[in-house]
Amino acid sequence: MQELRHVTSINDLSVDEIEAIFSLAQKYLRDLRDPHIAHRIARSIADARGSILACLFYEPSTRTRLSFETAMLRLGGKSISSADPATSSAAKGESLADTVRVASNYADVLVIRHPRDGAAKLAATYANVPIVNGGDGAHEHPTQTLCDLFTLLQEGKNLNKMNIVIQGDLKGSRTIHSFVYALARFGANIMLMPAKGMELPSHVDWRLRNELKCYTVPRARYEKDNASVDALYVTSNKPHQLSLISDIDVKVKKGIDAMYVTRFQKERWTEKSQDYPTIDSRFLKDRKYSKTSLLHPLPRVNELDIALDSDRRAAYFRQAAYGVPIRMALISLILGLDSERSLQRYSGGFRAADHFVYDGHASGIRCANKNCIVHDSAEGKYASNRFHVIDGHDPRLRCFYCETDVETFTVANKKTKHYDSDATQLRTAIAKHERDLVLFANAADAEAAGYSPPKRRRKAANA
Repeated sequence: MQELRHVTSINDLSVDEIEAIFSLAQKYLRDLRDPHIAHRIARSIADARGSILACLFYEPSTRTRLSFETAMLRLGGKSISSADPATSSAAKGESLADTVRVASNYADVLVIRHPRDGAAKLAATYANVPIVNGGDGAHEHPTQTLCDLFTLLQEGKNLNKMNIVIQGDLKGSRTIHSFVYALARFGANIMLMPAKGMELPSHVDWRLRNELKCYTVPRARYEKDNASVDALYVTSNKPHQLSLISDIDVKVKKGIDAMYVTRFQKERWTEKSQDYPTIDSRFLKDRKYSKTSLLHPLPRVNELDIALDSDRRAAYFRQAAYGVPIRMALISLILGLDSERSLQRYSGGFRAADHFVYDGHASGIRCANKNCIVHDSAEGKYASNRFHVIDGHDPRLRCFYCETDVETFTVANKKTKHYDSDATQLRTAIAKHERDLVLFANAADAEAAGYSPPKRRRKAANA
């Protein structure tokens, strides 16, 4: 049986796969477009006849759900939805894992939206058909990123070395997290303008710098011309040569190619927004924004002035329309409907190397992200205690579900009943006794579970 291809993160797709999606979306846009509205799909085909898409949405949605349903209908297939958890078996206490196993018998591809980080990955663990992440908590929203990148291309932008400003709630926005990963992989220069206290999560920043080879440029290099920019990430063509940073024009003399604005994610914050940044025509009068394409994933609240809607630079309604051809292409490739293109032809997405997966079941360390699916009272029992072990200079653990990193932990051995708080011991532990490995949040937890320090430490303590 061929392994299923799920899309729970933008990093589940290789650059070649993303470009294949864009190529097919462009074909649909060319062949099926409305003759009067260039960015609108207006006709249907029969490629997906006999196929069914199911939307399992545990959070509100307009664009994502409707565009997925429209995409399947335009392909000639059928769509079914569970759009309100209050009217589904979730209201009776049914777990996502059980719902997915049941719905896998009713449809050929499932789109999941859920308030818990990592829910899509959990769903993929139990599904018998492909899972597509329609947004899970503050984790990721990969198909929105596909729409965003495609919009930039349609606006005539070159993703490589493009200067893009991203403003707003960068911490709570799952859209932003997928977006910055993709931008880094395509080689864009990313300038962040977060709202106060809403900077990128530390694990997203770490991945940009250490895995995607984005380098943060010292603030003094750009703050004169871009005083509101909090951080600038630059992707080098030769990421191992740090000296190349000095050759990059960090003053952005050629201007800003695109600006991406996002709303305050009020559903992910307990406190009310204060001093949230807004964009209006006065802000965009600066010469560096003269050729800027303005994007927003929508819905907007008060952060984007409606007076900008008639501005030639405003691309956000076109951006929403491109969700149909993009999702048509993704569905087609996942189901292998296109004779020339299929995700099944590629070798498994972006992750070039498989990290060792620590599966601690009910014992040991837990994910530090309190909104992770593993902490849900109904879902946690279906989510084993699993982490990717990220090897390197400073080994770390990455939650298998929500991809939040754990930087400090204690390594123990079930056989010797010893523990060690030196993270570098993890590498040795994996190499020598994978089956005996157990991880704890700290030494106190290890000792409470019956483990003792290594002999060398006990000898030092008794000396």
